[in-house]
Amino acid sequence: MNRLLVSAAHKSSGKTVVSIGLCAALRRRGFSVQPFKKGPDYIDPMWLSQACGRACRNLDLYLMEREEIASAFVRHASDINLVEGNKGLYDGLALDGSNSNAALAKLLDLPVILVIDARGMTRGIAPLILGYRAFDTEITIAGVILNNLGGARHEAKLRAVIEHYTGLPVVGAIQHDERLTIVERHLGLMPSNEDGAASRRIAEIATAIEGQVDLDRLLALSDRPPFAASPKPEAFPSPHREKIRIGIARDRAFGFYYEDDLDALAAAGAEIVPFDTLHDPRLPDVDALYIGGGFPEICAAELEANASLRAEIKNAIASGMPTYAECGGLMYLSRKIIYGSRSYSMVGAIPGDVVMHDKPVGRGYVHLAENQQHPWPRPHGPAPIIKAHEFHYSSLENLPPDSKFAYRVARGHGIDGKNDGLILHNLIASYTHLRTIGSCYWASRFVAFARRAKKAKEVLPEQVAL
Repeated sequence: MNRLLVSAAHKSSGKTVVSIGLCAALRRRGFSVQPFKKGPDYIDPMWLSQACGRACRNLDLYLMEREEIASAFVRHASDINLVEGNKGLYDGLALDGSNSNAALAKLLDLPVILVIDARGMTRGIAPLILGYRAFDTEITIAGVILNNLGGARHEAKLRAVIEHYTGLPVVGAIQHDERLTIVERHLGLMPSNEDGAASRRIAEIATAIEGQVDLDRLLALSDRPPFAASPKPEAFPSPHREKIRIGIARDRAFGFYYEDDLDALAAAGAEIVPFDTLHDPRLPDVDALYIGGGFPEICAAELEANASLRAEIKNAIASGMPTYAECGGLMYLSRKIIYGSRSYSMVGAIPGDVVMHDKPVGRGYVHLAENQQHPWPRPHGPAPIIKAHEFHYSSLENLPPDSKFAYRVARGHGIDGKNDGLILHNLIASYTHLRTIGSCYWASRFVAFARRAKKAKEVLPEQVAL
């Protein structure tokens, strides 16, 4: 089994572009490449998924148990398994490094390929590499990929220094090339679903990687015995025979979905029905709605222009259609989005207005305590604290003072610093992004709620809110 962690000394070193290029280049050789991303992230996995032709999976040491991570890794493993780290190799929330990229490398026996942004560096690269090797001797730094080189002479100097002082192989040396960059935004790279030329850009990056990275050496360094962990079946309830049709917004405005959540919805008996908020004039025939995160502010004019769909969604929610919205979805369901000097009309199902800010309002991991008024069916016993994450530059303002919420925020910001999960009719709208991992089985609960609402609708002559 080939497996590796692509990491870096610090963020913005180019490891995502390198990872995309490696995935696509190895796929060109005929390998089945499974991408993984460490930590909470939607955007990098979208690019990695497109590069590999396989859905990227997130591995999160803060949100997931170690056994759960090992099980997920084995369950989805393929010929070559590439894990892209987040931030730097030793970065993480915990002082002891227990949720760092290095900890993930130890857990999954991943040799590390260290991507180093070499701009302005010569002999000083040696102590950097030596320090990273010495900091944790249980980590195997198998090789180095130099990025953003200033030319052949710069490359030759760095190769000589690294060979003389460290003995580590230089697996690749990538020259600075503006064509290989991907536009960045406040949440990271521009999502691939917004980049109309994403396939072409991935192909260009793959060609550059093929010419500047020794793929044979990389394969030799990443060859490992099969990982010693038994795949554990995902703990989802048995699906009912009757499918629940859930409409999911999937377009340039909304694309932030974790593959394990979509799997969990299907396992619980949901049939996923995608719709386009920018172009579809009507909702498809569905029993419930799921509107995930994204960048509705970037597509605000187009969303506003599709007035017929906005009206349908507003009426559906007012009539009791079970709906779950996260972050960008919450923004879309508000009365309006105020972005810069413009105001854009949105769905209007939420009696509040979204205001975009220059700095993050909520950023990082959150802990939620579930309130008793949360409408979804819950397991027996006390509700556990839910670990999740948020990352938003907007705030929801002008809500009525008697608004009801599904969660109390124990860590993080949510909607107002104290609460998250606005409850209206059969809608829950949250800034928090949930994941179906650990003890948070939100997907199966939402499907059960939608099934219950559908049965109630069939019994009564008119739609009712539960």
